[in-house]
Amino acid sequence: MAAPDSIALQQIQDTFTPEQKEYLAGFLLAVAKRGPTFFAGHTADGHITSDPATGIPNAAAAPAQETWFGTPIDEICKEERWKLEENPLDMWDRLLAHANENRFPEGADVFRFKYHGLFYVAPAQDSFMLRLRTPGCMMTSHQLRGLAEMAGDWGAGEAHVTTRGNLQIRQFQPKDIVNVLMKVQSLGLSSRGAGADNIRNITATPTSGFDPTELFDVTPMAQALNFYIQNSRDLYGLPRKFNVAFDSGGAVSVVADTNDIAFIATRVPEGRSVPAGVYFRAQLCGITGHRQFASDCGLLLTPDQTVAVAAAMIRVFNQNGDRTDRRKARLKYLVDKWGIDKFLEETEKLLTFPLVHVSLDECEPRPAVDQVGHLGVHPQRQLGLYYIGVTLPVGRITATQMRTVAEIAEKHGSSEVRLTVWQNLILPNIRTEDVPAVRQALAAARLSDSASTFAAGAVACTGNQGCKYSATNTKAHAMELAGFLDERFKIQQPVNLHVTGCPHSCAQHYIGDIGMLGTKVGGEEGYQVLIGGGSDDRQGLGRELIPAIRFSDLPPVMERFFQAFEQQRRDGESFLAFSRRHGIAELRAMIYAGEQA
Repeated sequence: MAAPDSIALQQIQDTFTPEQKEYLAGFLLAVAKRGPTFFAGHTADGHITSDPATGIPNAAAAPAQETWFGTPIDEICKEERWKLEENPLDMWDRLLAHANENRFPEGADVFRFKYHGLFYVAPAQDSFMLRLRTPGCMMTSHQLRGLAEMAGDWGAGEAHVTTRGNLQIRQFQPKDIVNVLMKVQSLGLSSRGAGADNIRNITATPTSGFDPTELFDVTPMAQALNFYIQNSRDLYGLPRKFNVAFDSGGAVSVVADTNDIAFIATRVPEGRSVPAGVYFRAQLCGITGHRQFASDCGLLLTPDQTVAVAAAMIRVFNQNGDRTDRRKARLKYLVDKWGIDKFLEETEKLLTFPLVHVSLDECEPRPAVDQVGHLGVHPQRQLGLYYIGVTLPVGRITATQMRTVAEIAEKHGSSEVRLTVWQNLILPNIRTEDVPAVRQALAAARLSDSASTFAAGAVACTGNQGCKYSATNTKAHAMELAGFLDERFKIQQPVNLHVTGCPHSCAQHYIGDIGMLGTKVGGEEGYQVLIGGGSDDRQGLGRELIPAIRFSDLPPVMERFFQAFEQQRRDGESFLAFSRRHGIAELRAMIYAGEQA
C-alpha cells in the first residue's frame, strides 16, 4: 500500500498539464543527480546537528567543484590548465637547465617560456626570439648600445622595432638564454610578460614631453602602469593578451584606438558641466584583427586617475574574462557579454573614487594627426631644440646602426631614444646647430629621416622567416614592393603599406592605406589586398580590393593603380581620400585596366 505522502503527491501531479509534468520530471532528475540535501555538522561542544542555520560547515555535503577564476576546472582551455599546473614565472631552475643542456623547450614549456619574453619560433627558425618591454616606447643610449652588444654576441646581429614600440632580437640559442636575460636586467630593462597572456608593452605618444601641440606628457603614465604591473604578480596570466596606450593629444599618433584600453588627452573648454581643463577620455575594446576599433565609453578622468582606472579595468578583465575559449578571451568579448555599463560598474567597485560620466560632446575634438610627424626634422616645444624621426623600413636595424644611434643620442641629444608603433625611432633634444651633423651621421650609417617614400611607410610583421603562423615572407615582400614603387613614383605624401602574414594581424593590415594579408595562392606566397584603412581621425577598416594574388604578380598591378592615382586624383587629394572616393568596382577597374577584372 502506498504511503499517504506518495498518494498526495500523485494526486497533485494528476492536476498538472503535460508541460508542467515535463518540467517537474526534469527538476526531479536534476535533484536526483545532485542527491538529496542533508545536513550534518559538528558544533563547538562536540555535538552533531542537522540544522544548516547554525552556519557551521556541512560535513555531509559533497566537496565543492574546483574552479579556476570561477570557471570549473574541467571547462578551462589547455593554456589555462598549464598556468594552473605551474605559474610560468616559477621556472627559473628549468631555464637554467635548458641553458646548461643547450635544449629547446617542448609542450607546455614553449608557452611558459613566453612569460620570460623567450619565443621558440621553430619551425620558422630553430632558435629563440627575445621580446623586450620598453614602457612609453622610451630607451636610453646606454640600453640601446647594450642590446646591440647582445644581438652581436648571441643573436642575429640586428633588432626589429615592433608595432608596439618595443624591440625584438632573434636567433638566440638555448645555451645563451640565461646570459641574455641577465644582460637585459643589467641594462635596467625587462622581458617579463612580453608574450603570452600578459599585458603587452605599454605604449605612449612617442613625441610626448616635447611635442609643441600636446595637451599632457603621458610618458610618466606609461611608466607608472608598467611599474604597477611589475609589482602585481597576479596580473601575469590574464585570459589573453591585453594592450594599453596613452595618447598625449598632440600631433603624433600612438594608434590608441587599436588598444583594449586607450587614454586620450582632451580639453574641456569653459562653460561645460565640469571645470575647464585637461582631462582624459577612455576608449575600450580596440582589436582590429577582429575588425573593431576602440570606442569612447563615456568617462572623463583627471590625469591622476588614469593609472588607477587602468589597473582596475585590467583586474575586472582578469577575474571575469573567458578562460574556456581563447577565441573569445579578449576584453571585447567580456564587454559584448556584459555591456559597457556593467563593466564600468565592476570597475568602480575596485576604486576609492567615483567614475565621472561626461558626454564626449563637452570636450574639444582631438586635433588631426600629422601622418609624417614621427619622421623627419621637427621643432620641439623647447626653444632651440628639434627631434628627428628616423626611418627604419619594416623596423629592421643592425647592431652597428644601433651603436651609431646611441652615439648620436649621447653626442648631440639627451641620451634618449624613442621607438614608435610605426616601426621607426626618434632622436629628441637635438640642438638647432647640430641638426645637419646628425643627418649626416645618420646617412653615413645608411639611415634616413625621409618621409616621402613608400619604404618610410612600410610596416611588416615578422613573417615566415621567424614566425610559424605566417604564410609569407612579409618583411622581404614589403621592402621589395616599396622599393619597386619608389623607383617609379615620387608621391610627396605618406602612403602606409601594412603587410601581415596571418590573421593575427600583428602588422594591423586593416588600418593601412594599403593592407596585405598573407596567404597561399596556387602553392605560392601571395596576399589578400585591402585598401583605404586608417586610424585616429582617418579611422576606417580597409576594404578588400584583391581577394588573392601571387606576390610575384602584385608589383605591376600596384604600378597600374598608382598610375591611375596620379592621373585621376584631384588637386591636393591624398591617396586615402582618393581610395575612399571610389567604389571597389572602380578601383578594380583601374588595376585591371586592359585585363578581365
